[in-house]
Amino acid sequence: MSNLETMVNPSDINVTVETQYIANQSIPDQNQFAFAYHITISNNSDFGVVLLHRHWIIIDADEQQQEVKGAGVIGEQPLIPTNTQYKYSSGTVLNTPVGTMQGSYHMVDEFNNPLEVPIAPFLLAPPNQVN
Repeated sequence: MSNLETMVNPSDINVTVETQYIANQSIPDQNQFAFAYHITISNNSDFGVVLLHRHWIIIDADEQQQEVKGAGVIGEQPLIPTNTQYKYSSGTVLNTPVGTMQGSYHMVDEFNNPLEVPIAPFLLAPPNQVN
């Protein structure tokens, strides 16, 4: 098999996100709005992948931007076998009640080919905050 035949296409890795406002960890009077995000990474390729690094861009309603880069997710660099899912939850705190997150995962397939998987922008907002 040639290297091109063994490469995983980034479109074969599907990232879905669910968000949650955490009222009991938020202090609106002090401009602290806590959010959890629940990620599901589905590997629909023919090969296993390892998530090595994450890169997040978090923007609040005042257009203040935070950039988060690091190894793996939640202290792990998970192997995600073919046709399986990896799920994890994490969180962030914004200075405004509304914001967005987007980013990417840097992965390698089982042949050590690099793979950059984009994560589409998603909204962080308390219920009924945005129509």
